[in-house]
Amino acid sequence: MTEEQPGAAPEPAAADRSGQGVVAAFGQSLKTLRVRAKMEREELGRRLGYSASTIASFEQGRRIPPPRAIDRSDEVLEAGGLLSVWKEQLEKAQYPAFFQGMAQLEKEAIELLAYDTLVVNGLLQTEAYMRALLNNRRPPLDAETIEQRVTARLVRQEILERRPAPFLSFVMCESVLRRKFGGRQVWRGQLEQLLLIGQRRNVELQVMPLDCEENTGVDGPFTVITREDGKRFVYAEAQGARVLEIDPKPAVLAAARYGIIRSQALTPRESLEFIEKLLGEL
Repeated sequence: MTEEQPGAAPEPAAADRSGQGVVAAFGQSLKTLRVRAKMEREELGRRLGYSASTIASFEQGRRIPPPRAIDRSDEVLEAGGLLSVWKEQLEKAQYPAFFQGMAQLEKEAIELLAYDTLVVNGLLQTEAYMRALLNNRRPPLDAETIEQRVTARLVRQEILERRPAPFLSFVMCESVLRRKFGGRQVWRGQLEQLLLIGQRRNVELQVMPLDCEENTGVDGPFTVITREDGKRFVYAEAQGARVLEIDPKPAVLAAARYGIIRSQALTPRESLEFIEKLLGEL
């Protein structure tokens, strides 16, 4: 990929090898600094809020620590920034190769438009809902991959707290709100989170009713991102196929299509009332 294609994801094989190397190198650095400080894994884990086995996973490159844990490790081990400097590379490495370009664009977005038909958008998911989805994957994901994906998804949700706040618009099919992944309690927590996020001033959350006779989203879910420089990108994935389109024409057409979808869905106020009704039925 060229420098003129900043949104494009790297070749999967190369990205996977590079990411594994970064994670392994960080783990070795963490172990070296811990040993230098004459600190056992149990003690470091206690100070960071993790078990000794989790610290071992970090050191052996089997699990990527979240940014706050990296900063705290740097502080506890008096590393003088030698660990914190890895944060950006580790953040990129924690995403699947196919999603790295999209994750970077989310960090640069001033506007994000997302239409979802299968599951709640990752930027809106609770941790319990994330785990329920990941545990439903087949073939099954191993425990460490699930932990890595959960951590990465939670990091992505920092877009909700960013300042200046980007404009975020989500339209989801009613069927998304009726699939109780993880059971009643998990789903209750997810609906409650949607209500909270939907009240943010920079967020518009809308529901596309199942009985709506017109729905321009017949081609499935997609996301349109606009950067500060005005460039737009469109991302879509289904059944293992992922596309991050960097050509401006498809992105402009997708944004126009999204505008029609928004006009066909319930208004944000009606949508929050709809979610409240579902919550009351649980």
